[in-house]
Amino acid sequence: MEDRIERLESAVAQQDNTIEELNRVVFDQQKQIDELEKKLELLAAKFREMAEAQDTGFVDTPPPHYGGRS
Repeated sequence: MEDRIERLESAVAQQDNTIEELNRVVFDQQKQIDELEKKLELLAAKFREMAEAQDTGFVDTPPPHYGGRS
């Protein structure tokens, strides 16, 4: 009976360690997801800006003094 209790306690301790490790992984992944969502929103905003500029007929023409030579 004592041996069985020790095995159960050991199993519970291992599960506790596993749960703590998984919690750390989930936390790190959530931080990464948050960062990626911010980057995605910035890219979406930039895309909207570019689409709006194209819709308004905005053309980025070179200045008059630019001769087109490199």
